[in-house]
Amino acid sequence: MRRFAGACRFVFNRALALQNENHEAGNKFVSYTKMASWLIEWKSHPDTQWLKDTPSQPLQQSLKDLERGYKNFFQKRAAFPRFKKRGQNDARKA
Repeated sequence: MRRFAGACRFVFNRALALQNENHEAGNKFVSYTKMASWLIEWKSHPDTQWLKDTPSQPLQQSLKDLERGYKNFFQKRAAFPRFKKRGQNDARKA
C-alpha cells in the first residue's frame, strides 16, 4: 500500500515539475492525454521501471488530480498546485 502511494506521489511530483518547466518556458498547460503518454515513457524507462509494479489506475488518477488542480488554479478557485510529500492523504490515493 505504501509503495502504491509512493508511486502515485512520484508521478504527481514529476508531472508537476515538467508542467512547471513548461510554464516557465512560456508554453501552455499540458493536458492529461499528454501527461498519460509521459507515464507510459516513465514505465518503460530503466530508472523508473518500478512503476510497473503499481496498477495503472492510481497513477493515472494522480495525473487527473494534477490536471484538475491546474484547471482550478486558472479559474481562480484554488492555489497553484504544490508538490506532495508523505503524509495523511497517502492511504486514500492507493
